[in-house]
Amino acid sequence: MPLLFDMPLEQLKNYRGVNPRPEDFDSYWDKALAEMKATEPDVQLIPSNDFKVSFAECFDLYFTGVKGARIYVKYLRPRGVSSHHPAVLQFHGYSGNSGDWSDKLGYVAMGLSVAAMDCRGQGGKSEDISRIRGNTYHGHIIRGIDDKPENLLFRDIFLDTAQLAGVVMAMDEVDSRRVGAMGTSQGGGLTLACAALEPRIKRLAPVCPFLCDYRRVWDLDLCENAYAEIKTYFRQFDPQHKRRDEIFNRLGYIDVQHLCERIRGEALFATALMDTICPPSTQFAAYNKIIAPKKMSLYPDFGHENLPGFSDQTMEFMSGL
Repeated sequence: MPLLFDMPLEQLKNYRGVNPRPEDFDSYWDKALAEMKATEPDVQLIPSNDFKVSFAECFDLYFTGVKGARIYVKYLRPRGVSSHHPAVLQFHGYSGNSGDWSDKLGYVAMGLSVAAMDCRGQGGKSEDISRIRGNTYHGHIIRGIDDKPENLLFRDIFLDTAQLAGVVMAMDEVDSRRVGAMGTSQGGGLTLACAALEPRIKRLAPVCPFLCDYRRVWDLDLCENAYAEIKTYFRQFDPQHKRRDEIFNRLGYIDVQHLCERIRGEALFATALMDTICPPSTQFAAYNKIIAPKKMSLYPDFGHENLPGFSDQTMEFMSGL
């Protein structure tokens, strides 16, 4: 294995993270969930005109998330299946979208429904109608950082994942006890957030999750690429780091590692030990806080890239829903 840039594996297995956890973290998220549950989702399910295959029904699904944003989802279900069956939620990478219809058909062929969400304000069809005070420059991690903690954008995106889970679990054809979640990078972080905020998620498969242990990324001098906005924020708005502790404490509200103790589903986790985009220690900070059944698949020589064989592992894992 190449020279490690992070911690040795034995240290990773015990690492618990360094980004602060706000004192009111639990009440913050309890209030957020209460807001989500009070939001009428007003679900629309529209047959897709963009993609049709013989064995699947494909829909454009819209629901209303917190603060009134309309969220878009690709929803597919097996054609002609009336009995209750499992479903899987899919979350995409940072700035991307829900992807092609065709890459979801393997799960439909297995008898599962699939719901793939576009994150609000990113590369898909979901809305970002948030109104915040302060900086809006370059990135969603720091969007809302100079406003009330309730206006952090990733708070709302995390809630969207949980609300989507509830929408899918309420579908007539879906068995609410057999719903899974999956995703890579940002999608991995959102998978963890979803399973934490909707503990009925039965199985989750996060790959190289983003949005974990921001202070550790900073300490490793890896605020580049997906995390570059943190460095940019300090350069633009706090060049002498007078507010450093305040900022990282504020980011603690949307640090996925702090939500992971809420997860009740079984987790299949994948981490690449040469990942300089989402450093392994940040991922282990989240993994080590999961108290539910879990398993880690390690890729010693890989970075933030496709991990051979893990898609197959995930499909087998989800077949047990």
